[in-house]
Amino acid sequence: MTDTTAAGATLRRPKPATLPARPHFSSGPCAKPPGWSPSRIDTRSLGRSHRSALGKARLQETIERTKALLQLPADYRLGIVPASDTGAVEMALWALLGPKPVTMLAWESFGAGWVTDVSKQLKLKAEVRTADYGQIAELGGIDPASDVVFTWNGTTSGVRVPNADWIAEDRTGLTICDATSAAFAQRIDWPKIDVGTFSWQKALGGEGGHGMLVLSPRAVERLKQAQTNRPLPKIFRLTKGGALIEGVFKGETINTPSMLAVEDWLVALDWAERVGGLDALIARADANAGALDRWVAASDWIQHLTGDPAIRSNTSVCLQFADRADEEANKARQKAIVKLLEVEDAAYDIGAYRDAPPGIRIWCGATVDTGDIEKLGPWLDWAWEATA
Repeated sequence: MTDTTAAGATLRRPKPATLPARPHFSSGPCAKPPGWSPSRIDTRSLGRSHRSALGKARLQETIERTKALLQLPADYRLGIVPASDTGAVEMALWALLGPKPVTMLAWESFGAGWVTDVSKQLKLKAEVRTADYGQIAELGGIDPASDVVFTWNGTTSGVRVPNADWIAEDRTGLTICDATSAAFAQRIDWPKIDVGTFSWQKALGGEGGHGMLVLSPRAVERLKQAQTNRPLPKIFRLTKGGALIEGVFKGETINTPSMLAVEDWLVALDWAERVGGLDALIARADANAGALDRWVAASDWIQHLTGDPAIRSNTSVCLQFADRADEEANKARQKAIVKLLEVEDAAYDIGAYRDAPPGIRIWCGATVDTGDIEKLGPWLDWAWEATA
């Protein structure tokens, strides 16, 4: 806290003595796993064809180990697809939507983007349910005959669904879930998800450019039986002659993958398995979010953007300034804080998303160490005062 001397001069808190060991708090690409080093990357597949026996073996290993780590149902398929999580979502929307009514749920920018794609690009009539930043759309009373598109965790708003209880067991529609900021950090009820998507650069700190697509047996049946008449580019095609292209889910990727990114992902899987698998990853994210929450509770200048803890993210934790009377001044303050902390090597890339209320966003996923979150708090308080 600041104090005032007898002469009226303001005394500011001193600069913290200890920096976070790894000041990587970006919400994507996210922090590499603890202990990561380029020397850990197996380079045998580099410079080799992804169609070679070695290349296909490494791609198939990637799929099998990722599926095991996520604890996906045995009859679900998992494949590597182009263009990160965005590519995986677009592939699902364009290949699957149309035969049934559509319900769109959006409470942040990426969900809003899927609404735009469905309504303006695919030109489908959809029931659209939205909510402001920090809130969540109404989840009750969704038509079980409708296809539903939603994000499990809103990266730019810090809001996640509390559970999957609102998804009907006897649904005839498909659930299409953008899970990129939730996978490996939150307990996803996969039997309630027919299509799931995520990317490597989020909760396990992989590299960008590749997405992964999860398909339930119901989604596979839709692909095979309910072919749409719309044209699809090659990178969106999952069927040929009415049959699923099974190779996509066995390491035979649609386009050429980066084998360097593949090998880096395998390093991330090594770390995740070594620390204890999915349960340990979720526990690490929860511990990080808990440490950040304790700091927020003790600070008078910052608040959670998401007031309800039941829907608050444990990965992309979004915070807003307590005094919101002057939005333009807050935007300037946000920019100054972010720049100052980067110069000090105390925190990188923590500004709130451009469409969200001014504030800061701290990634608390499993690859971040709780000790670094605890060291970050005093730096945030210092930066707040230093930019006044």
